[in-house]
Amino acid sequence: MNVAAQISRVLSGIVLALLGVLAPLAASAHKSSDAYLALEVDGAHVRGRWDIALRDLELAVGLDANADGRITWGELRARRAAVDAYALSRMHVSAAGEACSARIASHRVDRHTDGAYAVLELEIACPREAPLAVAYDLLFALDPQHRGLLRVTDSGEVAAAVLSPARPRFVQERRASRWRVLADYLREGVWHIWLGFDHVLFLLCLLLPAVVRRGAEGWQPVVRARDAALEALRVVSAFTLSHSLTLGLAALGFVALPSRWVESAIAASIVLTALDNMCPFLPARRWTIAFGFGLVHGLGFASVLAELGLPPSARALALMAFNLGVELGQLAIVAAFLPLALIARRSALYPRLALAGGSLGISAIASAWLWERALGA
Repeated sequence: MNVAAQISRVLSGIVLALLGVLAPLAASAHKSSDAYLALEVDGAHVRGRWDIALRDLELAVGLDANADGRITWGELRARRAAVDAYALSRMHVSAAGEACSARIASHRVDRHTDGAYAVLELEIACPREAPLAVAYDLLFALDPQHRGLLRVTDSGEVAAAVLSPARPRFVQERRASRWRVLADYLREGVWHIWLGFDHVLFLLCLLLPAVVRRGAEGWQPVVRARDAALEALRVVSAFTLSHSLTLGLAALGFVALPSRWVESAIAASIVLTALDNMCPFLPARRWTIAFGFGLVHGLGFASVLAELGLPPSARALALMAFNLGVELGQLAIVAAFLPLALIARRSALYPRLALAGGSLGISAIASAWLWERALGA
C-alpha cells in the first residue's frame, strides 16, 4: 500500500472517529454540557442567576421519578432541596478570603437551544465589599467536559471566564488590564471553536472536497498541492470574513435573531454542505457557499459571546480578541487536517472513505441537531 493510501486510511479514521465521538451527542440531541452563571455585584451583596440543564441535574441528583424520559416541573419541584444542596456545594464565593453565604431564592425553568434548563436565582451576602473569588466544580466529577460560563458585573465592568476542571477558580479584578481582557477573550474564542462541534463539522465539510475535483470520471485529485491549498485558503477566508462580520454586528447589538432560529440554521447549513459534497447541487462556487453560511455561524458565535458579556471599558478589544481566538482555533484545525488531506488526495480511497463517508456521517449528525433545534424533539 502506498503512502497516499495509508494516509487516506488514517485521515478517514480520524474523521470517522470524530463522528463516533459526536454521534452520542446527536443521538441524545444536545450539545456539550454547559451551565451559565451570572453574578451582579452591589457592594457586599451579590445577586445571581444560574442556568443548569435539566439533563445535567438528572445525572447529578436524579429528577425523572417515573423514568419516562421526560422531566416535569412537578418532578423538579419535588427534588428542589436536593438540587439546591448539590448546586450550593459545587459553587463557593468569597470576598477577601472570607466566605460569602449563598442561598437559592427561587426556581424556574427556561429553554435554551439544546433543551430545558433549571434557573436558580441566587442571593449571596459577603462579609465585606471586596473583589470576589468563585470556586466552581459543578458536574466535574461526572462529566469532565462540563464547562461553567461565568459573567461577573460590578459597577458597569464585566468580567467573564469559562470554568473547567483545569481552571475551576475565578478571581475578580476591579478593573482588569487590557492585557488580561485580551488574554481572557482570546482563550474563550479558541475554546469555543474547539468545543463548538457544529462549527468544526461545518469546517470539515468545507475542507474535505478542497483537494479533489469532480470530473467526467468522478472525483480526481487536484494535480498541484499549491492549487488545493489555495482553494482551502479561499474557502476558509470567505468563512472567516463572513462570520467575523455577523459576530461583530450581533455582539454590538445591531443584529438580533432568536437563538433557536440561528442554531437551526447552523445545523441546516451543515446538512446542505455535507450533501453537496456527495452529490453537488448548490449552484455556487465553494467559497461563496462558505461565505453565505458563515454569516449564520457568526450569529452562533455571538450568542456565546453574549453569555460571556463584553466589558464596557474594552468592548472593541474584547470583541477583537474573541474573534481572533476563534480564528486561531480554526487555523489549528486547518493546519492539522490539510497536510494529511493533501497527501491522501491521490489515493482512490479518499473520495469513498474520507469525502463520501465523512460527509454522510456529518449529514446524519447535523440532521439530528436540526430536528432537535427546530422542533424541540
